[in-house]
Amino acid sequence: MMSTNWRGYRVAAWVGQALLTIAVIAAVSQGKWENVLGLGLFLAASVVFVVMEDRLPTLFDFLFVLAALLNAGGWVWGLFYQPGPYDEIVHAFTMFAVTLALSFLAYSSMLTIFRDRKLLYLLTITSFGIAIGALWEITEWTAGLVLSTEVIGSLHDTIVDLIMDSLGSAIAATTSLWALQEWTRPGAVVENQASSQ
Repeated sequence: MMSTNWRGYRVAAWVGQALLTIAVIAAVSQGKWENVLGLGLFLAASVVFVVMEDRLPTLFDFLFVLAALLNAGGWVWGLFYQPGPYDEIVHAFTMFAVTLALSFLAYSSMLTIFRDRKLLYLLTITSFGIAIGALWEITEWTAGLVLSTEVIGSLHDTIVDLIMDSLGSAIAATTSLWALQEWTRPGAVVENQASSQ
């Protein structure tokens, strides 16, 4: 059975961070300072997640970095504004990755309690992600006002984003349940730390 704490995920996360650094440099060379800020924040957050080696499964680190790279493609190369579902896919995937990482950190002290309350765990993680998605939409709306730029296209765009955020959160909850079962079984702490080395 594949582990959520495979060492290869950590290596892939570091490679992804190198690519994200290149995206930040590309945004600087284009003079797109809002993109530099957004990508820089994603890079900083991903470094924090990867450095906290034994607090998160390495799979979660990798998925967060991958979400940052998808956002980099959208911002630096304008993929968010091209025809097609890129924006919706990235919204769902980003919320999936962010919910996985943040919920696992937020509820880490309660993981053993949740082990026998799977439905409660699924509802808690899904709700946590939906709340993050709602805060993200408020942030986008505020950024549009402060930066005098069009961040949110319409009410329809916001509702679709919230639907995709909810979908990503629900998928994160089921993935997190898999990690919960792996991390809370007897002897798992030693095993998880060994497999991330």
